[in-house]
Amino acid sequence: MRPLLLAALLILPAVGRCQEATPMTLAQRIEAVIAATEPLPFPRGDRLPIRAMGLEGVPSEDDAENQRLLRELDARGLALSARWDPADVEGSLAQALRLGRLQKQLGLDIGVDANACMHRFFNGDESTAHVNEAGEPFFDSSFGEQYKMGCPFALRDRYPVITAQFEPFLKAYRDAGLELAFIYLDWEIDGPVEWNGAWAASRACTRCREHLPGLEDFRAFQMALRTLRADMQREVYAAAVKAAFPNALIGNYAEYPGDGYRYWYDYFEVLPEGAPVKTDTRAQYREWPNLFSATGYTFAMPVVYTWYPTFGWYDFEDPDYRWFYNMLLVATNACKSTGGTVPIISWLHWHTTSPPPEPDPAVQQLSEEKYQELIWHMLLRGTDGLMNWCMDAETAKEIQLIQQVYAASLEYRDFLEGGTPIAFEVPTMPAPVVSALQLGERLLVRRTEFGGFEADVVLRRPGRPPVFVPAAPGECRIIEAR
Repeated sequence: MRPLLLAALLILPAVGRCQEATPMTLAQRIEAVIAATEPLPFPRGDRLPIRAMGLEGVPSEDDAENQRLLRELDARGLALSARWDPADVEGSLAQALRLGRLQKQLGLDIGVDANACMHRFFNGDESTAHVNEAGEPFFDSSFGEQYKMGCPFALRDRYPVITAQFEPFLKAYRDAGLELAFIYLDWEIDGPVEWNGAWAASRACTRCREHLPGLEDFRAFQMALRTLRADMQREVYAAAVKAAFPNALIGNYAEYPGDGYRYWYDYFEVLPEGAPVKTDTRAQYREWPNLFSATGYTFAMPVVYTWYPTFGWYDFEDPDYRWFYNMLLVATNACKSTGGTVPIISWLHWHTTSPPPEPDPAVQQLSEEKYQELIWHMLLRGTDGLMNWCMDAETAKEIQLIQQVYAASLEYRDFLEGGTPIAFEVPTMPAPVVSALQLGERLLVRRTEFGGFEADVVLRRPGRPPVFVPAAPGECRIIEAR
């Protein structure tokens, strides 16, 4: 049955999302992933496992079968995570503890998707609303009618409520002797967010104007909201987890250090008129304050996705470079800005992300080859871990592409674990892309071809002799740098 299931999963449209007549079960997704991947050819050592939103939960009522699936996944460098749900503490906790105990028995890391515990600050209560000149409450509906986004300065009473949603899970894990190794959120459309109509709503709110005398300046507005957002995440989530599990990797989707700009837009984000940007052809990169340290997070989580509008931002004749250029900008920004002490676990998605109902046929899918080259460059620029989001039916293919690079990269685990990234250039036109890790006097380099350039690339190192990097399509090369 596995080959038939896998064949059905790997034949997918280039743009858009397939609609499944019958949703896949977790066990079916795992079997498809196992069939699409091979066991690791080299030891994983301390490298972080690959995680995916499609690999969360307990797949079977039979724990012997669960153990088999956990072993098969671990042999491929993949991990399952549990899900915590405060709307069903008893049920979700029982399943989470069950998975955690199995992972502990097998010597595997225990990971958790705790996103449901963080929702919602803006729960629709009028106490969280904006207040207009007439003293009437109102909400900002520019993020969608289902979201009642209110006043960012009316949320303090919600802090203990949200923290209380984490506490029974943290206590149960601690009481059960289950050491939490990894916990993350996908917390996006909630709390203070400065995009869409939020700025206009705050300017119409008497409470916002009271707290922000400089509200007419978007930079001041953004800094105030981002500071509040960082404080909230630290107080209600990161601090609570650290108190119970001080060694856990703690993070949230899209929270990572940066160079002052964000090079991508999430599906729900619209730039308000008057917000400052940096232009690149038709791309408008937003200013973004670097407040990662204020969140209290212990790992960074950049988002390296094939967002549909990206393709139209640039005029490169090579369609692959339109994707590659932007995605490498995002990954490089995180790697260069984070430094070596905070792990970087990057979200990845290959299928064209969030296309419209009728996508433009001119928007071409990023090729598998260049997507895998991108992942190599991310690893050689300092990415520590890889994480995937996709539609359920895309899971096997998405993970296959990531896992093939991950498995091959373990041949160079000494560089990945002990090397220093020394190449961060992102060519502004199609040209060879070079990334490198330096370990002692040796360099691990990867050169990916764009633009038809045939000569050696000169890799310059501050205060050191330059290194000449010849073409070596599809492979890494170790160069003695003396």
